[in-house]
Amino acid sequence: MPISDIPILSMLRTRMQWHQVRQRVLAENVANADTPNYQARDLAPPDFQRELSGASLALTRTEPGHIGAGSGGGDARFSTDESARYEVRPRGNSVTHEDEMMKVASNQMDFEAVASLYTHSLALIKLAIGKA
Repeated sequence: MPISDIPILSMLRTRMQWHQVRQRVLAENVANADTPNYQARDLAPPDFQRELSGASLALTRTEPGHIGAGSGGGDARFSTDESARYEVRPRGNSVTHEDEMMKVASNQMDFEAVASLYTHSLALIKLAIGKA
């Protein structure tokens, strides 16, 4: 069984990828803080219920001319979070530096925690097979 087929490692890897994509989205929010009518975006956390149930669905392109899922900044595998309400300034911009920097710091800490779990899981597997 390849290591990539172990569900917990697959979920940790997916979570790390989500944090990387979220960091890019949050950086775009900060970069566009002075852009008129720019709406701040964020990603919804991944839902692991599908992986836990064993079923996996993926979008496929049936024609080369089809537009890929998702547009700009995000990743097609992760959905945007539409539930958040953002304060809008008179120029129509909804980015608040303080909120974005709090999200960036939280995202970084969460990524480091997941990366640490992933590293320790791999170390346990190496120990179990006698390669440590």
